[in-house]
Parts: sequence; structure tokens; C-alpha cells
Amino acid sequence: MNELRLGDDVLSQVLSLETRYDERAYLFVLGSIEYLQQSLDVRRHVTGPELAGAVRDFAIERFGLLAQSVLEYWGIRKTLDIGRIVFVLVGVGLLITQPGDRVEDFDETYDFMTAFDDWSYVWQGVGPGYGGGIRRREVS
Repeated sequence: MNELRLGDDVLSQVLSLETRYDERAYLFVLGSIEYLQQSLDVRRHVTGPELAGAVRDFAIERFGLLAQSVLEYWGIRKTLDIGRIVFVLVGVGLLITQPGDRVEDFDETYDFMTAFDDWSYVWQGVGPGYGGGIRRREVS
């Protein structure tokens, strides 16, 4: 995802509608939709609460303990921000909605301040055998 970017014309359309969020926030929400779709038996329209949960889960998977900090750095500080991003993406033609879909469907889906606290995470990153990490030796 690091190498993905919105095209200049799409980015300028996005910024004409909303300037609160970093470009990476839009890309991450798009990536979260795909992350969620891959977990479903059949591709389908997803609800606001489903997508908000997928953004949380995908962020934890991608960024571990820094998930909340990364999203906040990009401007996503509550679940309503995810909805605003989705509707900007709808506004520029990258996503579509179903009748009855509203930005408010994302509002307070979970408490952003605590949603990243109640989980167990085992970091799969650098360590012995992965070319890094610290090996301690006992000193006698």
C-alpha cells in the first residue's frame, strides 16, 4: 500500500470536497474494503459498521500497537471520519452507495479511544531468525 497513490486528478477532486484527511487515509479505507471483502464468502455491499470494524481490524493487522496513532495521524479520529472518507470517495466516483446509506451510519460505531485497547497482539516483526532483534546472553 505504500506505493499506491491517488491519481493527481482524483486527488484534486478529493481535496476539493474534503481537506481534513491525508491521502493515505483514503487509500487505507479503500484497502480496508478489500480486506473485508476477502473475509466474506461472497462479495457484497457492506454496511457502515462492518467497514468501520474492518478499518480497525486492518489497522491492527498492519500497524500493531501503532494502529490508532497511525489512523489519527492521517486524520481518522472517530468512526464518523471513516464515513466522511467513504462519502468523499463516493463523491468522486470511486465507490457507490445503496439507497438508504448515510454518513451517519458510521457515527459512534465504536469508541475510537478504547477500540484499540481491548485486544491481544503478538507482533510478528523483526526478531531472532528474521535478521534482527536482540539476543541476550547470560553473564556468569
